[in-house]
Amino acid sequence: MHDPAERLRLLLASERGWVIGHHAAAAGTAAVPVGFLAFSKAQPAGTSKAWASAAATALLAGAPFFVYSLSRRASDLERFAYFRGSNAPFLAYSWLHVLGLAAMGGSLLKSPAKRWAGMTAAGMAVVSGTVLATTKDIPPLVFYLTEGAVGAYLMAWPEPGDIGDSENIGDIEG
Repeated sequence: MHDPAERLRLLLASERGWVIGHHAAAAGTAAVPVGFLAFSKAQPAGTSKAWASAAATALLAGAPFFVYSLSRRASDLERFAYFRGSNAPFLAYSWLHVLGLAAMGGSLLKSPAKRWAGMTAAGMAVVSGTVLATTKDIPPLVFYLTEGAVGAYLMAWPEPGDIGDSENIGDIEG
């Protein structure tokens, strides 16, 4: 939406949901790097672990930029609606997030995980990076659905020794 007055009207009409949504987004911004870090710690030494560590580091570095952006958006709807203020914190977060997603794709491709998980993460990083470079924004729904799908797959991935563990973890149904 390019009309700031209309954008402000819509934000004010749904202010409670807007603010609550930003709190949820802040929680997710903290949860994703923690999940990537847990995945990294579970990997044996090698390329997959290195890429997963890089992913977690990029996301941990970017999280404060997004939380700051969210707090500014939620605390001053008019400033946000009229595109006032610097977009630099959001862009810093976005680029670090794209790099983190690309690194997680590399990690998954070097792990015994199903190939689709790594290809999905790496592919979405390319798409999101292209969109970010051209629009200075990321495709949020697709971006976060990608993380959710990969995250759900990883949460169902059995730890060595658990029920359902197999010699080739990549063969689990997912």
